[in-house]
Amino acid sequence: MEAKDKNGLTEKEFLAAYDPDKYPKPSLTSDIAIFAREGAAFRLLLIRRGGHPYLGCLALPGGFANAGETTRETAARELREETGVSGVELKLLGVYSAPGRDPRGWVVSAAYYAVADASSVRAQAGDDAADAVWFDVSYSTASDTVTLRGGEETIVITAGKETTEPERRLAFDHAEMIADAVRRLAK
Repeated sequence: MEAKDKNGLTEKEFLAAYDPDKYPKPSLTSDIAIFAREGAAFRLLLIRRGGHPYLGCLALPGGFANAGETTRETAARELREETGVSGVELKLLGVYSAPGRDPRGWVVSAAYYAVADASSVRAQAGDDAADAVWFDVSYSTASDTVTLRGGEETIVITAGKETTEPERRLAFDHAEMIADAVRRLAK
């Protein structure tokens, strides 16, 4: 005998009557913090956004999930499309869902990180990335401060928030993701 709920419905009957539009749905994205290791030093790959929102700002590679993709598959695809990097082991960093984290609406991101040997990673901007730039990473556990240096740019993240002056350089909540990833590497 098939189980029935308090309304006397079988699962098949319940699903036939279920309205999937009853609850609002977020969009789903994946973002990737890819690090290149050179001895004890690390570099982080950031892309410069080629479109709105945050046009011209730096960001982790990433983007929207396609139907039927896992977030890990989305991360691997977006990393390949935006930077040309593939074949790295992606590890789940966390899920980022703070209201307002994306000005386009309710967007939840599954963030991943990967560490590769610097000699095996070559990056080139593609898709909607205007540029792909490596940043040297330093971290002070005492002040919980991540400093990224690339070319003439320096980005400072303290306690998971960008504190770069005079203006913001990182898109979305990527400062928080970067700080979380660097803390994970420092363990």
